[in-house]
Amino acid sequence: MMGNKKLQVWLPLIFSLVLIGGMFLGFKLSDQSGSKRGFFSSNSRSTLQEALDLIKMRYVDSVQIDTLEGRAIQEMMNELDPHSVYLPPVELKEANEDLAGNFDGIGVEFNIFSDTVNVVYVFPDGPSDKAGLVIGDKITRVNDSSLTRKGVSINEIKALIRGPKGSKAILQVIRGAKQQSITVTRGKIPVPSIEASYMIDKNTGYIKLTKFSESSYEEFMQAMEALQKQGMLSLVFDLRGNGGGFMNEAVDMADEFLEGDKLIVYTEGVNSKKREYRCKRPGLFEKGKLVLLVDELSASASEVLAGALQDWCRATIIGRRTFGKGLVQEQYQLRDGSAMRLTVARYYTPLGRSIQRPYEKGKKVYMDELWERFNSGEMVSADSMKNHNGFRFTTACSDTLYGGGGITPSIFVPIDTSVSQQKANRLTFAANINSFVYNYYLQNKIQVDKYNTTADFITGFNNTEGIWNDLVKFTATDSVNFKSVAGKEKELVQQRLKALLARYKWRNAGFYQVLNSNDAMVKKAMETIAK
Repeated sequence: MMGNKKLQVWLPLIFSLVLIGGMFLGFKLSDQSGSKRGFFSSNSRSTLQEALDLIKMRYVDSVQIDTLEGRAIQEMMNELDPHSVYLPPVELKEANEDLAGNFDGIGVEFNIFSDTVNVVYVFPDGPSDKAGLVIGDKITRVNDSSLTRKGVSINEIKALIRGPKGSKAILQVIRGAKQQSITVTRGKIPVPSIEASYMIDKNTGYIKLTKFSESSYEEFMQAMEALQKQGMLSLVFDLRGNGGGFMNEAVDMADEFLEGDKLIVYTEGVNSKKREYRCKRPGLFEKGKLVLLVDELSASASEVLAGALQDWCRATIIGRRTFGKGLVQEQYQLRDGSAMRLTVARYYTPLGRSIQRPYEKGKKVYMDELWERFNSGEMVSADSMKNHNGFRFTTACSDTLYGGGGITPSIFVPIDTSVSQQKANRLTFAANINSFVYNYYLQNKIQVDKYNTTADFITGFNNTEGIWNDLVKFTATDSVNFKSVAGKEKELVQQRLKALLARYKWRNAGFYQVLNSNDAMVKKAMETIAK
């Protein structure tokens, strides 16, 4: 059992995504991207509809029937599996945008520092770039709405700057000491699902995929072709933290790794006939060495891909046991603009493995299972890993696999629970690190921008002591005292500072390239490829 102190430090880091959007993992494995209308042909009224009509016509006070209907549907969903969900219109719009691979807006990333909206990135050739916005601009007003009022939220700001393509956003901007008005014509803004793609060495490529959106396969092919032109013979495919998305995107990617007409996945349910998904074309990377990185937050479509490659002995799976979500959802549009994402089938790996873990004890127990994995020591010791539901499967290469609880990696890599790592995490999260790096970049932009590539920056930027001294001064008024930090803890924080700094020049690709230079799973992947 892990100690309480370790639990307090690590659980917020590991499961923050689960706690924020854990229940949304369910609808992110959608076999159908379109909405379903006209499914029901009967005109007979249900008891539920009768009750709602009576309330509407006879209740003593006025009520919002739409709200009551939504709550009733949600309660019904709660009696089903953990991944069947009801989405009110606003949530549906956000959910669809998340998987669409784009949205309509002005084309900037922002953060709130010192109660002010700061532009931290401007998409090249996007609407804001064309209008003249730059990193460092402070947005104080959008049209008639102030962004400096107390309590303004991130969601409010997003709602104000986003809008239909072609519409105008009049921004009041402070640049340096000067205030000016900039009009931006909103446009289509891409949201890449591949956050990093680069060559680790002269023969090995790396791809970081964060979700399976509508554009993921296209992005994947572009990244693969670019890496192959650079001499890629082996690939590290990073699916850590990838909660899933459209299953068809995962199937298409698997097809690029597998030869012939091999089975990739099949789906089946009580009311859904068995449907097989097989390889259809010659793959782009059928022979090179392939490593997949996974963890406890790799789910649904990530597990489809990992399961297929593992069953066919095509890839080495490295990391920790995956989430264990093997349910297929379809989306059904409702008349008020809301939708149901209803579980209609289970998916099975080529060997017939269902990787869905049990959910009979309810959603809370289901989601808390990840906490239990950590608390039991499973994430720090391979010996503590459970063999799922006991169903065994044997691959063509004589590996023994299990069903009923996610994908178990071939090579286990534990979470780093060292004292140094814990302290570095506490320091990173306790201090206003992001604000510091942002200001440091603005003040030292010329120095950072002189590096043409992330690789040049990694080897050439050695001002770690200088940036550290600036951090100590910057955080002097914070509750964290960096003066006493030394040794391994200092090295770890410095690396994260460098990664965050690289992000301002090379986006997430730069961030991951710096961070991966000392990543345990990436190192294990390179060792495996070298054998």
